[in-house]
Amino acid sequence: MGFDMIIRLFILAALLVLARSTFAADDALSSYRLGAGDIISITVYDEKDLSLEKIKLSDTGFIPYPFLGEIKVLGLTALALQQKVSDGLKGTYLVNPKVMVSIDQYRDVFVNGEVYRPGSYPYQPGLTVRKAVSIAGGFKDRANRDSVSIIHEKQDKNATSKGTPDTMVEPGDTVTIEESFF
Repeated sequence: MGFDMIIRLFILAALLVLARSTFAADDALSSYRLGAGDIISITVYDEKDLSLEKIKLSDTGFIPYPFLGEIKVLGLTALALQQKVSDGLKGTYLVNPKVMVSIDQYRDVFVNGEVYRPGSYPYQPGLTVRKAVSIAGGFKDRANRDSVSIIHEKQDKNATSKGTPDTMVEPGDTVTIEESFF
């Protein structure tokens, strides 16, 4: 076994460990469904022509992929997309493709109401209402810190959930900080 092969095996092992630890670290993220606004990369080990970097997903739900054509990605988990690409390449183009899908940037979270800089902000794993408000400049003086409305992207736009500063926020959520009357 040559030095070049040992380096390749080491890199592959590191990629697999990284992929496993990324998805195992947080059960919520292992079931995370891709949506419009997410930016992903698809890496096929030792196949630069089949690797795609920083693809922003649109609301059409499809991305163009070499040799496979248009692939529907919206609603899939990163692991499901990884398997879909691997299965598509196996046999027709590669014997045993090693595919890794990574989420480079999650879709935005929207913060409005009684904050200093309302707007959209990139989601970060572990984001709470308190952290989102902090990113949006903090609570205004008239903010009711205990009255938070959240519209989850995956639920009816007219249905709001009540939250607290410690409520977890998901990608695509709209967080509204209500005004205090006193």
